[in-house]
This record gives sequence, C-alpha cells and structure tokens, in this order.
Amino acid sequence: MKKTRTTGSVLDTLSLQELCRFCDADEGWIVELVEHGILDPRGPDRHRWEFRGISIANAKKARRLNRDLGINAAGVAMVIDLLRERDRIMRRLARYEEI
Repeated sequence: MKKTRTTGSVLDTLSLQELCRFCDADEGWIVELVEHGILDPRGPDRHRWEFRGISIANAKKARRLNRDLGINAAGVAMVIDLLRERDRIMRRLARYEEI
C-alpha cells in the first residue's frame, strides 16, 4: 500500500481508502462525491486516486453535512457550490471595502 506523504505536520495526499477512514465513510460515498464534482481526485482509476488539499477539506465538510443534516450527495454538492459562491462574493466585497 502506498504511504501517505506529509510535509511537516500537514497532510499532503490521501488514497481513497485513507480518505474513507479519515471521513469515516465508505468507498461508495466517496465515489458519489467524485461523480457529483465535489471531490477532484488525481489518478487514472479509483484504485490509484489521490486526494489533495481542498478535496480532503470538502470530503470532511460533505461528510458532516450528510451525517449531521441528512443531506444526500446531490444536496451536498449544491450546498458546497453555494458556500464557494458565498466565499467568492465575500472576498470580492472585502476588496471593495478596502478602497
């Protein structure tokens, strides 16, 4: 099994199995998140997928939305898209407030 690479104490990449353990989710859930565009793995097939940075954070966020609010993968995709849009708007607003 491929080792997870770390830089200092920061996690760099996770395999599919490692991400499942990290999020306390099964592979089917993670594959669904990939199919809905929530996660963007690197690698030619699911057996060699690597998840980095924002995908790891989004997987954790998606799992919380599913577990705490009962939102399915399609709903999670919509919520995460709306959160991204809100963050983009907030950054844009912050630039205007600096002027």
